[in-house]
Amino acid sequence: MNTLKKMALLIMITVLAVQWANAQYIYKGHIADNNTQQPLECACIRANGKLCCTNKTGDFQLSLSTDTATLTITYIGYTTKVLPLRSSAMPLSILMDNGQVDLKEVVIAPSLLCSPFHTLSTLDLRLRPVNSSQDLMRLVPGLFIAQHMGGGKAEQIFVRGFDADHGTDLNVSVDGMPVNMVSHIHGQGYADLHFLIPETVKNFDFGKGPYYSAYGDLATAGYLSYTTKDATDRSMISLEGGQFHTFRFAGLVDLLGVSAANSGRTAYIAGEYNYTDGAFKLPEHYKRTNLFGKYTQKIGTNNKLTVSASTFSTSWIASGEIPERVVAANTVALDEQGNAVRIPAAPVTIDRFAAIDSAQGGKSTRVNAFARLNTDLKNDWAMENQLYYTHYTFSLHVNSTFFAADSVNGDERRQSETRDMFGYNGKLSKRKYWGNNLLTSIIGLSSRFDRTYGTVYDHVTKQYQFLDNITQGDIRQNNTAVYLDETLESGKWQFNAGARLDYFKFNYHDSTKNSLAVSPKLNVQYTANEQIQFYLKTGKGFHSNNAIAVIANNGLKTIPSAYGLDLGLNWKPMPRLFINAAVWYLYLSQEFVYTDDGDIVPGGKTKRSGIDLSARYQLAKWLFADLNVNIAHPRYADSTKKTGYLALAPTLTSTGGLDFKLNNGINGGLSYRYMHDRPGNNTSTLTADGYFVTDLKINYSKKRYELGLTVENLLNKKWNEYAVEQVSRLRGEAAPVDQMSFTPGTPLFAKVRVAFFF
Repeated sequence: MNTLKKMALLIMITVLAVQWANAQYIYKGHIADNNTQQPLECACIRANGKLCCTNKTGDFQLSLSTDTATLTITYIGYTTKVLPLRSSAMPLSILMDNGQVDLKEVVIAPSLLCSPFHTLSTLDLRLRPVNSSQDLMRLVPGLFIAQHMGGGKAEQIFVRGFDADHGTDLNVSVDGMPVNMVSHIHGQGYADLHFLIPETVKNFDFGKGPYYSAYGDLATAGYLSYTTKDATDRSMISLEGGQFHTFRFAGLVDLLGVSAANSGRTAYIAGEYNYTDGAFKLPEHYKRTNLFGKYTQKIGTNNKLTVSASTFSTSWIASGEIPERVVAANTVALDEQGNAVRIPAAPVTIDRFAAIDSAQGGKSTRVNAFARLNTDLKNDWAMENQLYYTHYTFSLHVNSTFFAADSVNGDERRQSETRDMFGYNGKLSKRKYWGNNLLTSIIGLSSRFDRTYGTVYDHVTKQYQFLDNITQGDIRQNNTAVYLDETLESGKWQFNAGARLDYFKFNYHDSTKNSLAVSPKLNVQYTANEQIQFYLKTGKGFHSNNAIAVIANNGLKTIPSAYGLDLGLNWKPMPRLFINAAVWYLYLSQEFVYTDDGDIVPGGKTKRSGIDLSARYQLAKWLFADLNVNIAHPRYADSTKKTGYLALAPTLTSTGGLDFKLNNGINGGLSYRYMHDRPGNNTSTLTADGYFVTDLKINYSKKRYELGLTVENLLNKKWNEYAVEQVSRLRGEAAPVDQMSFTPGTPLFAKVRVAFFF
């Protein structure tokens, strides 16, 4: 046995020695944007048949066997640079200029740090104009969202065979700060992204499945991470107006200018105000105000300090969900307050956009602040430390069942909470080179504390008079995690192994429960050449339960585990065609089922399998096509083939379209969203209707101004944005009825935009 160990060690040393002998000249440097001086992550550097990518700080290192080489640097949306150099001229400082998007420059890189999802997100963000957080979320292939209680609530999320509620199975963050609210009164993992101003977004990253060591709680279907700009190359004021009394004002102002940016200091502020009445008969009076500021400064040569703060407030009136029978039966009309009343003798049909209970709606606020210090410890060591704080309020009145539970007073519910969330994120990383072999080691630590005050879930009258309490009590929840992540890049192979340990402490009604979760990960990638790459991802993840349910137990597991596997490829069969495809499987030890917007019941074990396909093709210098197809087979694990459906879980979705960018400044795109019919309940005796919606965007962009037109639902289709099984009863009905209720999707909706740059 000892002989075998010695032989294996000798072989490893020999291989490394041979590679080191053939790669003894080091080319390294830093790549940044020429306008903002900000680092470019995942820029590709090629020379002598070898390839490497920049890390998050824009740094790279490439080992070659000659002391002279010609480096070719490419990055999506930037002009390619070709630099003949000597290794003695290192380190380099390379500035890239903005240019046209060319898929020919997209390289399949042998690096786990620059995943295919980074390529897709960078392409889509550069090609598609966005002016809302909803637009940003829809850029993720296979991710669908829906509103069903007014525009101010967090969106319902559908991804990878999950009805993920408002974020139960998708970990969402901005600049490393959690968006998800654990143990939220309206649902576990509630992720309200409306505080994010789209003009401030630099890029976004996403990953599907539970395979990523840096992402813990709620990252079962995957994670979605946004990064805001550290600097802006120009200031901007934007005005929008459209149908349904819709308007938006947004601005972004650079505070320090180019000279400060060259010396390592940047600062800007951004803000927006939104208002709309929506297409509903009962005006939404939806209002939202956002303010955001960010400051960065280099401290010495090795440190970078980033400080950011933001505020967000919103209020709205919701028309809510409508039972299918109300629209179809010709037996319901509206009174003068916009409420549904029974008129048996009058064959009047309620409008799809009417309100049955006009007392629904809510308001919410969020204040965020964080400080982050990035430190270059030299010798390829780096450290990051971040502190963040959030103060949050939420209040909602909702009634989806009307008089099903209380035939006299109605089923109006009030949900409310105030929350302080604060935490720490830190990591220490080391890059170790052996010739062309690179080992990246990361150890991370995070700790999050949530404290809620005035957390109540009440039964009230339509006039908001208190009737009885459903749940009440403040929550104290802590989550501390440590993770280790190792990535070895050797030639065409990359191996990533990681594990994280999460500790949870739940406190509710002076009762406490502690839990531990261990999550191992293993990912392997093989890059045959610059045209094709294969990968295998495996890992265990989890989503924590709501603290109220944890203390009450009720048969609900505290930390249900998820086990996943992906087998996929990245392929460039032609220079301007990029394809990502994967088959996947996910087993979840307990599904969370939310009823009546707040009650939690055990859902049982579930399993999902599916196929994801994404393609990006450049038809001409100015014309781009994209296609995403996502197929899923979600089922309860212990059910027969014809039962045990997962209500509302998507089975087939697709997005796609054409985007264009002309040299004369005209740009835009025509896109579609398709969701197939889904089971409305676990026996599939009810159906949530699918839809096909097209949107059009056209802009005329010049150096100092931009004009734009957006048309949502271009073909004016009648569609349901959201549908759910509800046991409801209207006033005058003899008994409750089990039926699908729906929220109508927006009809044809046009708005115009003008922006000025300075």
